[in-house]
Amino acid sequence: MAPMQVGVLALQGAFKEHRLMFESLGVKVAEVRLPADLSKVSGLVIPGGESTTMAKLMRSYELDRAITEFAQMGKGVWGTCAGAIAIAKEIVGFPEQPRLGLMDISVARNAYGRQVASFEVEVDVKGFETPFHTVFIRAPRIEKTGTRVEVLASYEGYAIMAREANFMATVFHPELTNDARVHQYFLEQVCS
Repeated sequence: MAPMQVGVLALQGAFKEHRLMFESLGVKVAEVRLPADLSKVSGLVIPGGESTTMAKLMRSYELDRAITEFAQMGKGVWGTCAGAIAIAKEIVGFPEQPRLGLMDISVARNAYGRQVASFEVEVDVKGFETPFHTVFIRAPRIEKTGTRVEVLASYEGYAIMAREANFMATVFHPELTNDARVHQYFLEQVCS
């Protein structure tokens, strides 16, 4: 059996940081820029960045359809920050914004404030023995979750990490820490 290779959508945003985190775990990483790149990978991370720009680029490169087909094959898809917006079924206040609509969550853009309101906080994550240090930068907020969505971490009463079948969303940036546990969780629980 070939070793796992994970893809990181590399159109814009924090894709390099995700690549480095997976590589620190000994996992091969492919930067995904075209639909054909998905054929090499077992899971895909859609990183933080600017959600409307990312949506336009995915559409331009026909990655929106390719990622949806990838997800329908049961492959793991993880959205962080803007990536969580991209995979959400609903974007609060922006019903016209293009999105993949893969995960049954409603997300509010920039709900934790602008760039100057960025913050870090320790949170408990289901299954982790010790708290995880989270980094919030212009973070969206998960306003609602569907009945099949498992909330893995919360902050101030809102889900900040959630999973539904082969989908995972985090509104914080685990790739900006030195702690690989969220990346490990994606590999072991979502991509397996």
